[in-house]
Amino acid sequence: MAARAPLPQVTLCAVSSVNISATIRALEISLAQIDVAAALLLTDSPVQPDHPGITVVPIAPVTSSRAYSDFILTQLVDHVETSHCLVIQWDGHVLDASRWHPDFLTYDYIGAGWPQFDDGHDVGNGGFSLRSRRLMQLCRDPAFHPSHPEDVAIARINRDWLERQGMRFAPRALADCFAAERAGDVAASFGYHGAWLMPQVVGIEAFWTLYRELDDCGTIRHDFSSILKQIRQGRGGCIRALRLTLDQFRR
Repeated sequence: MAARAPLPQVTLCAVSSVNISATIRALEISLAQIDVAAALLLTDSPVQPDHPGITVVPIAPVTSSRAYSDFILTQLVDHVETSHCLVIQWDGHVLDASRWHPDFLTYDYIGAGWPQFDDGHDVGNGGFSLRSRRLMQLCRDPAFHPSHPEDVAIARINRDWLERQGMRFAPRALADCFAAERAGDVAASFGYHGAWLMPQVVGIEAFWTLYRELDDCGTIRHDFSSILKQIRQGRGGCIRALRLTLDQFRR
């Protein structure tokens, strides 16, 4: 196994009240690639991960996506002592430590590019993102306008103000090397975010096993069509597709 990338300036963080087993798995996969100062699972769930590198930090329940945004913007910084924080969610993780670039740490915010925007404010997605502690502190400044989702608040609504405070957002080309989501290539990026990319990244069978353990299947609803098309492939694909469809209709 290749050596893990030493990242002593980075705290790996995941915040969630749902899909905890999948979130722990994303942390474990990431920790197999990177050696960080700390790996934190901030949750209200009474879990004890098997991985010795994961520290569970008890927090109040995160009851909605809006509550998640509020926590990320206003409370996560209290748990980060390093210069940077790598935020991940259950549907994304580090892919290949050899794709880490030292330049990543020279910026205050990096996330996968947003191809839907063409005004230069297209970096980026918060589901797999690297952000500096000083940027996280500025998100609590009275001049910062908090909103939901939190990545749009940082990378679009408040980006001009943050840049006037000296914050640096990675250029799109570097962001594509950092992470894939709606843009980028999982075959070339350090990490990724997006449930619809998981069958490609981890394999259809592994994704299906993980999906069956989710306690909130609704988190894939925006990517239902793409996931359905992929999991129909191979032996048992029709059964998987039927189960996936019924799960969404039951919601």
